[in-house]
Amino acid sequence: MKILQLGKFYPIKGGVEQVMYSLMLGLSRNHIRCDMMCAGADHYSGIKQLNDNARLMCCKTWFRLASTMISPGMIWELKKRCKEYEIIHIHYPDPMACLALFLSGFKGKVVLHWHSDVLKQKTLLKLVTPLQNWLLARADLIVGTTPVYLQESPYLKQVQHKTACLPIGINSLKPSPNGVAEIKRRYHGRRIILSIGRLVEYKGFSYLIDAARFLSDDYVVLIGGEGPLKEALERQITDQQLSGKVKLLGHIAQKDLADYFGACQMYCLSSIYRTEAFAIVQVEAMSCGKPIVATVIEGSGVSWVNKAGYSGLNVKPCNSRELAGAIKRVCEDPYAYSQFCRQARLRFESCFEKEKMINECMNLYGKLAKEKKEEYQISMEKKYQTSF
Repeated sequence: MKILQLGKFYPIKGGVEQVMYSLMLGLSRNHIRCDMMCAGADHYSGIKQLNDNARLMCCKTWFRLASTMISPGMIWELKKRCKEYEIIHIHYPDPMACLALFLSGFKGKVVLHWHSDVLKQKTLLKLVTPLQNWLLARADLIVGTTPVYLQESPYLKQVQHKTACLPIGINSLKPSPNGVAEIKRRYHGRRIILSIGRLVEYKGFSYLIDAARFLSDDYVVLIGGEGPLKEALERQITDQQLSGKVKLLGHIAQKDLADYFGACQMYCLSSIYRTEAFAIVQVEAMSCGKPIVATVIEGSGVSWVNKAGYSGLNVKPCNSRELAGAIKRVCEDPYAYSQFCRQARLRFESCFEKEKMINECMNLYGKLAKEKKEEYQISMEKKYQTSF
């Protein structure tokens, strides 16, 4: 098989790009030709051969509009190269990639990876709805990261017959003992509640900060990330006199990330909107055997990733007191805490390891390749019959 991962951008900045890149490398290491075509972020462009079976093709971006990289070069590049592939695996939402596929004339099988609905950009959605409808009809298979999102998305109601669940998989994080010890020393052995993400509204960090009011001084809440709400969150911490209990860490370097997961008592995901469709950070925490407290967001897969009562607890969004109560229930009963830790790691191993994602994706491709072969045989039989 020859596969193309299509969509988003490079260098990797988010979960969608991480999934594309992981699939490309994982499939290529299993001797399947798998390339990746995307728009280039940060003035990045060009073609890079990663191994004998993987090629990264970054098309020049003109500008960014409504979270979409405008890259006309992707249209010409895909039109030129699409005949090289049997399957194009397009990652959505990405209107630019969708337009490129629409104009390419590609005749092979299409896998549509539905990472999330277009929620925030209402004007953009109105413009791309006809293209999105075409893509939903054109796709031979639609995969989602959780069964919840596949079932609840209003745009997928009419295509349930061709959907499949493919949870995101990652490599297990490996904290270093020295790094973990240093972070714990820095916070004097207090219970570290960790949360990481862009400082934007849908992450619900204001509720996590407020929840610290209901926690004892044995706790410290660490929030890693940058974003437009930094000053507002800093003011909230000051106004609520929580400077000793809540710390905004700013950007956490990739080399230090595993150590923070290793040092924390548990991970808290306080998101409030369906923009949070999966939250890979939960899986990263589980890989380190850390329990989760997350929110139950209607239509989102977040609370499916964190299995309630097993890998952690889920609470209503926008409720600081419930958030604090769940944190205390996880952390303050030693037996329950040890069970949550063990089960969080087990959930990672059973559902979210990278190799599992790659193997399941290979199985899906295999089924599509078999369908294509059968369709070809039927067409040849009809052609043969009509010739007599």
